[in-house]
Amino acid sequence: MVRTQIQLTEVQHRELTRYSRRLGISLSEAIRRCVNTQLEHDRTSPAREDRVRAALAVCGKYRDIHGEARVALEHDRFLEDAYSRS
Repeated sequence: MVRTQIQLTEVQHRELTRYSRRLGISLSEAIRRCVNTQLEHDRTSPAREDRVRAALAVCGKYRDIHGEARVALEHDRFLEDAYSRS
């Protein structure tokens, strides 16, 4: 292992201390686990560009079987109709 020194805010330190006590592990182990969780999330999450590309790929693909609803132009009326039915 590599020894390093970090500075935490008081809130971070308090929450990490609580977390480590709850799990029965050292503060160092708690920090390592938090770092590993974030690194794994970053490795497995698609990049923003990929998410945007996927969203754009579906734009305009699906149509309402009842025709265009003009929701973007008349959203207030559609919401009023929806709430008045419930």
